[in-house]
Amino acid sequence: MLLPFLQKDVLEAGCDEAGRGCLSGSVFAAAVILPPDFKNTDLDDSKKITKNQRETLRIIIEREAIAWAVAQVKPKEIDKINILNASFLAMHRAIKKLQLKPEALLIDGNRFKPYPNIPHHCIIKGDGKYLSIAAASILAKTHRDEYMEQIAQEFPVYGWAQNKGYPTKAHRAAIQIHGVCKYHRKSFRLLPESTQGELFK
Repeated sequence: MLLPFLQKDVLEAGCDEAGRGCLSGSVFAAAVILPPDFKNTDLDDSKKITKNQRETLRIIIEREAIAWAVAQVKPKEIDKINILNASFLAMHRAIKKLQLKPEALLIDGNRFKPYPNIPHHCIIKGDGKYLSIAAASILAKTHRDEYMEQIAQEFPVYGWAQNKGYPTKAHRAAIQIHGVCKYHRKSFRLLPESTQGELFK
């Protein structure tokens, strides 16, 4: 059973990201403020539930949250500032887009770049502990999957509708055959070291 809050009577926003380990596409983040009496026994870490469950929960979260927002950082930005900073930036952008300013932030993970004038708490595996972080993980994941399915239509050879940009064998094989496209993160190791250099010749 996930916990409703870390501190009672504090307006908390749960924050999480999706797509950090991918070879292509933007990294997405979500920030969610849930009502204090929000209950849903199906809500959990987005990685532990099915695609259909995630899609159903997304509708519920977007309808019932006090406030929610989703933001992204694109591959070119990721290459400039690195994926860790890009994950923080995506969360900051999501927090900034919230229609209501939270009094505290619950961050999934062990590191975060402080957001101006809002205290934060880093919680390892927080998406399996707190409802608001789990809700953020669902929104970040479903919005990113939707985006990957859209750009997959532009570049079908990479199989993004299936692999969502993660480093699967099929994705790496497609990179080896077709090279990279504008959505690939050029700063990532896209192929084994021996062949990586040939991509950018």
